[in-house]
Amino acid sequence: MQCEEKLEVFENGFEDGKFNLRIEFCGSDARKILLAIIYELCLQDYGREYVYPFECAKEFWGIYMDASELQAEELKLSKPKFVSRAVIDKLEAILENIEAPREVKESIDFEKAEIYKLKDGLLALGKNFLLDGIKNRLFLFNKPSAGELILRYIGRW
Repeated sequence: MQCEEKLEVFENGFEDGKFNLRIEFCGSDARKILLAIIYELCLQDYGREYVYPFECAKEFWGIYMDASELQAEELKLSKPKFVSRAVIDKLEAILENIEAPREVKESIDFEKAEIYKLKDGLLALGKNFLLDGIKNRLFLFNKPSAGELILRYIGRW
């Protein structure tokens, strides 16, 4: 659905031509995270009162969410002392259980990713993906800065 001249929202992601940003997810639902990112990206242009692209995406995805719920949350990330083969195997097992196209799964390189240990599981951040091992979802994006945006909200939903 075209929510704005440069913002297209689709079932599992969005593409924003103004920021040249595309984010998609596979696995567990992550639309609330994407809504928060759309809101943050468009806030400066629209102001807090009514952020049209956010409202349009909410309607398309059928999600009730108030802008007041969109608080970024600092995630306490800690790197493991060393990344063993067992850690990589665990990440690969998480990825294998996520419903995603085979070519997408094959493009994920955990050897080059930053791996974090969270209280409840693992998280891997690469230049074009973020694997959330706690909620079993994979984010794919076209700009490395998108990973930081996702990390701001991943702890909430």
